Amino acid sequence: MTEHSITALLSAIPLPALLVGRGERIIAANPMTTALFGPAVTGRHFITVIRQPNVLDAVEHCLGDRQVHKTQYLSTRRGQDSTFEVTCSYVDTPLGQGAVVVFQDVTMLTQAEQMRRDFVANVSHELRTPLTALIGFIETLRGPAKDDANARERFLEIMAREAGRMERLVKDLLSLSQVEGEARMRPTERVELAGLMRSVAGALAPLARDAEVEIEIETAVPEIHVQGDPDQLRQVLTNLVENAIKYGRSGKRVSLGLSAPEEMPELQGQGVALVVRDYGPGIDEIHIPRLTERFYRVDSHRSREMGGTGLGLAIVKHIVTRHRGRMRISSTLGEGTSIRILLPVD
Repeated sequence: MTEHSITALLSAIPLPALLVGRGERIIAANPMTTALFGPAVTGRHFITVIRQPNVLDAVEHCLGDRQVHKTQYLSTRRGQDSTFEVTCSYVDTPLGQGAVVVFQDVTMLTQAEQMRRDFVANVSHELRTPLTALIGFIETLRGPAKDDANARERFLEIMAREAGRMERLVKDLLSLSQVEGEARMRPTERVELAGLMRSVAGALAPLARDAEVEIEIETAVPEIHVQGDPDQLRQVLTNLVENAIKYGRSGKRVSLGLSAPEEMPELQGQGVALVVRDYGPGIDEIHIPRLTERFYRVDSHRSREMGGTGLGLAIVKHIVTRHRGRMRISSTLGEGTSIRILLPVD
């Protein structure tokens, strides 16, 4: 077997792979190693190519004890960090003994695991705060405030508020889980959007009235039907209008808009735009790309005071994605925030 045939064999591996000989030089490498280490790695000492100590140790141990060794290789490409699982396996070839080193990109798995850890940490933090408050008030009611009627009423009111906060968080977590589970299931019902807008505006009228906010409906057409899940689309509108009322109340009005069907490049076809706009303080543009992240808040203290869980826009984004739509957020400080939901019209 020649060096050329070994290179051809390595080329059949759909991952970056190279062969390090007993002389610690790279005998052969497949074309995919170029993306990691650059061109012309063959013939070079493997230390000058790989460089990372843990991988170098794995190769040396493999050459020494002829056992399989695994480790990780960290790389930065185009400004993004990547993680590779490295497997070093001992081989005996006509060109001599050596170690085949294969690099498998596990960046997505690493990111998913980090997201899972972050999610668990965020949920734990969100639940710990109201639970700590409840435990503290229960201890107080059992002890110093046991016979204090005024304190008992005040504490029970706070406990009810904290319990409601936990209930909303659990409800949103279940809703997010359900939406994610249905992500690949296209909704099949036909939903009339203009009527849905008016229904949501009517349901939220008491909230708007208490906040001294006027809800305005602007639509260019009397009826527009889309293929969708009526409950989920109602959830989208309810969430967006509630947010507009709560966080944009200083603007005194919230507008709901619905455009006529038109060609939309983002949807690669005909679509309509649902627009929810407030005229409040607006959001700094630095926050906009992260607004749909789970538990991300522009103002954590104010959001919690308003009863927010930090999951609302994440749920909206998943629902819109399930409906093959797009979500666009724009805001100007001092002028308000506008959220456009683009939905395809079949």
